[in-house]
Amino acid sequence: MHVALTGATGFLGLRLVRELLHRHRMLTVLAHAGSNGALGRITRFLELTDAPAELIAELPSRLHIVETDLGQPRMGLATAAFERLADELDVIWHSAGNINLDDDLAKLRRVNVEGTRNVLELAAASCRKPIIYHIGTAFVGGARRDGVIYEDELDDAHGFENGYERSKYEAEVLVHEWSRAHSRPVVVLRPSILVTDLPPHPELPEHPLQFIDQIVQTSLRSVGLAGLHIPEGSRPVVRMAGHPQGHLNLMPVEHAARVMVQLASRQPSGRVDTYHVVHDHDVPTTAITAMMEQLVPVKVELVENRPGDPSPLEAAADLYPGFTPYLSHRRRFDDTRVRTLLGPSLSGIRVDLDYLFAGVCSKQTTASSSVLR
Repeated sequence: MHVALTGATGFLGLRLVRELLHRHRMLTVLAHAGSNGALGRITRFLELTDAPAELIAELPSRLHIVETDLGQPRMGLATAAFERLADELDVIWHSAGNINLDDDLAKLRRVNVEGTRNVLELAAASCRKPIIYHIGTAFVGGARRDGVIYEDELDDAHGFENGYERSKYEAEVLVHEWSRAHSRPVVVLRPSILVTDLPPHPELPEHPLQFIDQIVQTSLRSVGLAGLHIPEGSRPVVRMAGHPQGHLNLMPVEHAARVMVQLASRQPSGRVDTYHVVHDHDVPTTAITAMMEQLVPVKVELVENRPGDPSPLEAAADLYPGFTPYLSHRRRFDDTRVRTLLGPSLSGIRVDLDYLFAGVCSKQTTASSSVLR
């Protein structure tokens, strides 16, 4: 079976490479043209995560790297090369995407929507009719902040919290339209927020929550508090819009990749099969604010609405508005279909403050935050 994967050097993609190589002898990596070094980045990830030496040594012979541009028709390939690639494939995993919540919508659409369109074009051009595994997001549920989001739900009635959610919704709509038009199966895998306790490393993709550390450190510098010793009782208060009983689903990325590949071993129904790949417990939003308080010497207070009179520190802290609404979420993602097929699918990992802190904070950051406290 000939398997291809986009986004192989991303936060999730690297874990999918590892899982897929456990099940398939060869893997075609559709790497971004001009990025160079996909094989080297995959190799380095496996070295840093203690993969078997035998697997690492085999990578040059087991990975076929094809440079593409997902935002271009035919993925930027010449017609003959595109058709030749299409006719080689039995399975296409589409994991590439722009996950910058606050990026310009046109940029998000170029990767998340047009990239998906071009992957579907590749599948349509193949004489082998490959199965597509499309990595979406549970957050296509949009701006509804409470209740239950079901696996078959896909509409824009509630709007979206940010451009990322909208672009991923539009991509998934494309998937449904393509499946109906071609009478072909597609499996949509919707993970929640992916996290890890693997410490940050300059040679690894950035943790999706790494921006929290970056924002709070930038905020302190902007108001002249960086590096100062601030006693516990004198910490400035930062008011942030959020719900004290809010909660988010944070899924360990290693477990997410494992569940996805397990689901791929099941026979598709022939239409679009959608699965929420989510953790078995949610994390209180207060754990997120507690992590902020461990990073910098502030006291975070969740308030109902964004302050109308923000302090300089509060104004500086609001540098990533695409994420802030999640602090008010109280909804739950239904994963009945996954549990029916795989059982409870427990990871055995408790995502809590210690877990989150380990994956976001470097040793240097931890040392400096200890000084500040």
